Amino acid sequence: MSDVVVVEHLTKSYGKRRGVIDLSFTITAGEVFGYLGPNGAGKTTTIRTLMDFLRPTAGRVSVFELDSRAGAIEIHRRTGYLPGEFGLYGRFTAFDYLMFLASLRGGITRARIQTLAGRLGLDLSVRMHALSHGNKQKVGLVQAFMHEPELMILDEPTQGLDPLVQQEFYALLHEARDAGRTVLLSSHVMPEVERVCDRVGIIRDGRLAAIEDIGELKAKAFRMLEVRLAHPGPASEYETIPGVRDVVVTGNHVRFTVTGPLDPVIKALARFEVEDLVSHEPSLEDVFLAFYGRDESDAA
Repeated sequence: MSDVVVVEHLTKSYGKRRGVIDLSFTITAGEVFGYLGPNGAGKTTTIRTLMDFLRPTAGRVSVFELDSRAGAIEIHRRTGYLPGEFGLYGRFTAFDYLMFLASLRGGITRARIQTLAGRLGLDLSVRMHALSHGNKQKVGLVQAFMHEPELMILDEPTQGLDPLVQQEFYALLHEARDAGRTVLLSSHVMPEVERVCDRVGIIRDGRLAAIEDIGELKAKAFRMLEVRLAHPGPASEYETIPGVRDVVVTGNHVRFTVTGPLDPVIKALARFEVEDLVSHEPSLEDVFLAFYGRDESDAA
């Protein structure tokens, strides 16, 4: 399958301030790619560069094999974009606003807008200035989905949405992927990314800390093992096993964290009489915190 988005050694700086540094990644046609990081990590800078709202300081970005700058008009035509801060015309009703955008794009029916609005629970008759934050977000989602774009770039798409509407958004996302469309989903909501994304990139201080399949990323991170042994022995028995840390022995139970492959652990435990073993798989949030730590100053 071809790559829809190709980012090569992208750097964007704001004078002396850091934006993003030497980013390289691709997004394949038909995949949902999660882009994770706290506020200020560089997610929005990356997205704005893809859309040619910002120009790279160095490096190159292409979308649909078009240069992000030279091919910006064609890229925008084929892309559905929901920015993190969605600007609206307050005097319009939601329906008038969406029909105005539809007239600019062409080929979007009134029925398509009404169907999407109904699925998301959006009242199209309300004027934009009277909409709650969550309902404004629904307007943003309708305009991103309504022309059935080949690529959707969604920056924090579920902020302000209630849980039922979030479920409908996930359904729309799955339908888009099933139809072969490509999605870049920027978020800091770990369960959301874990649920809908095929691969994930974690950005830290403007640099990519990891980028790969979610399952493989979790497997490479760490897991918690709880073992019940007939004769466990002291903690020192386990602390020398490669990848093992944070060993706690309580009675016949041994609990520890394993980073990396389990093979050395299983072989070491074979020396003991194992009565029970439970492995707690890490969530994506656990993996994320392993990259960032709980006291990162830029996670505010």
